[in-house]
Amino acid sequence: MCAMPENTMSNSTEAPTYRVVTYGCQMNVHDSERIAGLLEEAGYVPDPRTDSLAPADVVVFNTCAVRENADNRLYGTLGHMASVKSAHPGMQLAVGGCMAQKDKDTVVARAPWVDVVFGTHNVGSLPALLKRARHNATAQVEIEESLVTFPSNLPTRRDSAYSAWVSISVGCNNTCTFCIVPQLRGKETDRRPGEILSEIRALVDEGVQEITLLGQNVNSYGVQFGDRGAFAKLLRACGQIDGLERVRFTSPHPAAFTDDVIEAMAETPNVMPSLHMPLQSGSDDVLRRMRRSYRSKKFLGILDRVREAIPDAAITTDIIVGFPGETDEDFDETMRVVEESRFAAAFTFQYSIRPNTPAGVMANQVPKPIVQERYERLVDLVDDIAWQENKAQVGRTVEVMFAEGEGRKDEATHRVTGRARDNRLVHVSLAEGDEVPRPGDVGEVVITSGHPHHLVADGGLVSLRRTRGGDAWQIREESCTQPDVTMLGIPSIGAPRN
Repeated sequence: MCAMPENTMSNSTEAPTYRVVTYGCQMNVHDSERIAGLLEEAGYVPDPRTDSLAPADVVVFNTCAVRENADNRLYGTLGHMASVKSAHPGMQLAVGGCMAQKDKDTVVARAPWVDVVFGTHNVGSLPALLKRARHNATAQVEIEESLVTFPSNLPTRRDSAYSAWVSISVGCNNTCTFCIVPQLRGKETDRRPGEILSEIRALVDEGVQEITLLGQNVNSYGVQFGDRGAFAKLLRACGQIDGLERVRFTSPHPAAFTDDVIEAMAETPNVMPSLHMPLQSGSDDVLRRMRRSYRSKKFLGILDRVREAIPDAAITTDIIVGFPGETDEDFDETMRVVEESRFAAAFTFQYSIRPNTPAGVMANQVPKPIVQERYERLVDLVDDIAWQENKAQVGRTVEVMFAEGEGRKDEATHRVTGRARDNRLVHVSLAEGDEVPRPGDVGEVVITSGHPHHLVADGGLVSLRRTRGGDAWQIREESCTQPDVTMLGIPSIGAPRN
């Protein structure tokens, strides 16, 4: 591990330092890797400290606007950073992402010490905006209303040596009444399959052995160039790439999820038996008001077909509680569908009004105490089912890809942590004589206990395979070039933040 200097603010003879603080979804994580790459191409170096609010020459906040408390959280953080900046002359603050796209000039009005505000469509402008803000000694706000450069065409500084995000599309053509994302990310723009596969092959050549395909609605991929079967074809093409061991994707939409994708998942060995399928509500009336264009029967039918084709699939979901007009009967329907679905995990949210969305002006907004009570009941049910499903894994031999940063208590518990093929989190105790796996290495373990959000294997390793991904991690670690992209508020599938 590299030694961390006591003071990383650079002087005139040192390279300037940066830190990227990320809020929100996997798409934001991917964008933050691009932001880091742009800054390093411009001559910045990562600040090595893990404190997201520590000083650096440039601190970038890549924001989310999906939940109401995201606004309060960001402006509270910016308030703290005002004093940090005043104590470090020359420090610059930048705000990008969905909240910047939404609030535009409001960011500088509420936090005039911010130097740069940039949106979701012009990430590549950041270095020039920072330079201009420094030269002009005034805040620079640049928000584009449509995509300037596809993010994957920008330089990148990836957070992992063995696992990578690959964007297949940006934007969304759906019109869900609660969602602000289409306003902030724009209409769906698809990359050509050849570009995606070329990026994946290049990543594999660098040591990456796991990729996650990203899109606001991955299974509508191809609509822009007229091939509705393009996503299933893309999954199958990933199966032909030597050295690519694991393929995941997020997120599909139940309305557009087709059997050809299920078949591709089942028939392509490196496509993992895990599926994140957002339910949002089990009530058909609520789904109609959400404009989700599927009903609970169709949703449950998809799960049945997935489990018929992939018996070991772990299925996770998103659920919103307290959507406007939600009645006790509507909520009971959500509880029924959750019970039938047997989710391995669920990310549960209390509905919050987002500006300029149809749901925000609907009548019959549900009172907060009622939403809270329903939310707590749902979380109890979700956790109980996940616990039952995880206890059913006891005695099974599973393949684990070990990972960096997944086990926050590993040092205290003397365990190592990784993800099973179905994306469940697994904490592993090493037996005497076991080789310590590196992040990226793959081992087999026997599950000894199941818990609501993770599995435990306390019997040591059955086997361990040192991988090219582990080699890549070791090379990066030994050369002290590991990136420092701070991630906040990003749920890991299999360990939901309730």
